[in-house]
Amino acid sequence: MKQSYHPGYGGRKTKKKSRKFWWLFILILILSGSIWYAYQLLYSTNVYIVKDQEKYIDIPTGSDFEDVKKSLYSKGYIIHRKDFELVAKLKKYDLAIKPGRYILSPEMGNMELIDKLRSGNQDPVKVTFNSVRFADQLAGRIATQIEADSLSLILLMKDTAFLDSMGVDPSSLFTIMIPNTYEFYWNTTARQFISRMKSESDKFWSDGREEKLKNLNLNKLEVMTLASIVEKETNKNDEKARIAGVYVNRLKNGWLLEADPTLVFAHGNFAIKRVLNIYKEIDSPYNTYKNPGLPPGPICLPSVSSIDAALSPEQHTYMFFCAKEDFSGYHSFAATLDQHNVNAWKYQQALNKRRIMK
Repeated sequence: MKQSYHPGYGGRKTKKKSRKFWWLFILILILSGSIWYAYQLLYSTNVYIVKDQEKYIDIPTGSDFEDVKKSLYSKGYIIHRKDFELVAKLKKYDLAIKPGRYILSPEMGNMELIDKLRSGNQDPVKVTFNSVRFADQLAGRIATQIEADSLSLILLMKDTAFLDSMGVDPSSLFTIMIPNTYEFYWNTTARQFISRMKSESDKFWSDGREEKLKNLNLNKLEVMTLASIVEKETNKNDEKARIAGVYVNRLKNGWLLEADPTLVFAHGNFAIKRVLNIYKEIDSPYNTYKNPGLPPGPICLPSVSSIDAALSPEQHTYMFFCAKEDFSGYHSFAATLDQHNVNAWKYQQALNKRRIMK
């Protein structure tokens, strides 16, 4: 029996397969496009940093998402802002802002950037301070490096109850401030900063220095005061112990210290180049030409090299010293007043020749 022939049946079947193919093809295209878009959104570079530009942002305590965007956008760090904001909201970063300093890399994608900000995995900052004369000057220096402002630091440096818990008072504050480079998180508070300094100070003094204190028969405040005078007498580390030895000899013999840097401090005029006799008349506890012993506290925050020099003064018979006439920064030392007068005359002649009169 002959089979019936249905024209068009095979064509309809072929068309149906063709439609399925095209639908599958379109679906694959859509999926591929979605995957590509998602990849670009999450992982392609969206951070741009100009060469030699700062590579970090600071997010202050209490910031919201608008503050973060303003900080990023103002520096031109974000290439595609809408993409950044979309991923931030998908990751709910806008609800979990964490303060701190965050270093950015030039080719960060949205995912990497937001994961870092959202985790609070901030990068430490290096805090350095030296060549400081007063507590408020120290506060100002620190405030440029961490979030705590100078006012909060100054107030805490004068808070006797807090300082008492640190074992110091305003006059002995510098005994726990050892100049160095320390790592802190940027959002460190004033209280956290001073507490950390106390901890670092304990380590510093326990490293064999406490024993040297006992041998000198001086306390920490006295050593820091002596070290501060040495600091202002010379920047030559290789003669600091010798200068410290001169002052120790004077103390042992009951002499006045007659330290010119204390007079400069008493006058508050740090531009003085030549200490004249008229300066020695000032009524101040820091006038070591009139008052016996060490002044009441440090005249600056001394460096570690000056502290160590004060703790290990050179043993010699020198009682005098003055700057060398060659202006090398070094000093001439003398055991007798006659020899010292010769050295001083040479230096005074050199000052006159250069017309340095005050």
